[in-house]
Amino acid sequence: MVKDWAKRNLEGDPVIWFIVVALSGLGILVVYSTTSTLAYRVQEGNTEYYLFKHGMLLALSLGAMWITHKIDYRYFARISTIALLFSVPLLLFTWRFGQNINDASRWLTIPMVNQAFQPSDLAKLALIAHLAGMLSRRQHLVNQFKVIIGPMLWCCVICGLIALTNFSSAIMLFATCMLLMFIGRVPVRYIASLILVGVLVVGASLSLGQRGSTAVSRVQTFMNEKEEPFQAVQAYIAIATGEVYGKGWGKSEQRNFLPSSYSDFIYAIIIEEYGTIGGILVVCLYLGLLYRGMQAVSRSDRAFGGLLSAGLSFAIVIQAMINMGVAVGLGPITGLPLPLVSMGGTSLLFTGIALGIILSVSKNGLIESANKILGNSLAK
Repeated sequence: MVKDWAKRNLEGDPVIWFIVVALSGLGILVVYSTTSTLAYRVQEGNTEYYLFKHGMLLALSLGAMWITHKIDYRYFARISTIALLFSVPLLLFTWRFGQNINDASRWLTIPMVNQAFQPSDLAKLALIAHLAGMLSRRQHLVNQFKVIIGPMLWCCVICGLIALTNFSSAIMLFATCMLLMFIGRVPVRYIASLILVGVLVVGASLSLGQRGSTAVSRVQTFMNEKEEPFQAVQAYIAIATGEVYGKGWGKSEQRNFLPSSYSDFIYAIIIEEYGTIGGILVVCLYLGLLYRGMQAVSRSDRAFGGLLSAGLSFAIVIQAMINMGVAVGLGPITGLPLPLVSMGGTSLLFTGIALGIILSVSKNGLIESANKILGNSLAK
């Protein structure tokens, strides 16, 4: 019965569905573990407060993923330009008048529901979809600079605007766009010129924006081997004490000392509670998601579907790798959550939409492959 229901309602790549369920389940366990003490202290003994909040947002995210995976992915090519044009004034408005948290105006509050969201999440989805659409339509013209300059300018504009308030997200999105252009067969010389222009634009935005000094300070601290930030030290202790098999669920000690243990540094708590083995399994799940998302490039007969799935897969997995890399000391501290695992706000919703689009592409790819096999058998 369950198998029949899944076949009717959960279309697309079953491996991606499994990975999403596994990461979401892990997120619920770790978020409860890391926030129960905080909730008891802040919410007058209600230890499940943040668990229920995260569970509701996760359910909303999974619901958005299910709805999106039912929509033909080609629809997003038509609305991506509108979403991108809408993102430009939205990012500028957020920079000047957004809700200020930790000395950065990255959030806007949605009226009536009183829920904050980051317009940069919408801009990332819109830019990747728009870029995939432009590259797919101009596959036979990518060697002409005047044809490819449009996508290049959009990359610089959106990444520059995001860098005004969120440098790490801008760098992540820019890297995703470079990979997407490479897959889209844009000549390397054009990509190199875009990197140069992008560095200048993002650098200018960083100097004009709110987080320039913070970004420079974090890089300098990371390069200084004699001075370790407090968050990093606590994360290292969590990782070291987790050893191979971990302490077990709910037995973390560093959750009481590590700032943002439920978001930015949640990977350190995963290793503390589930050990090195648990940490490796999480990495494998994200790599598996990237692999299955990239399979759409070869399965899909339409360039747009393959590029869209590849771009969104890169965006999710690159963010995950940056988050985990920071936790183990491979990079300076950033504010990027671990997709589907960290306790988050509307970033979970946009992650769900992105995964739904990937599933929509995989669903259509499976149909196209089946039709191709059926056609070949009939021809014989």
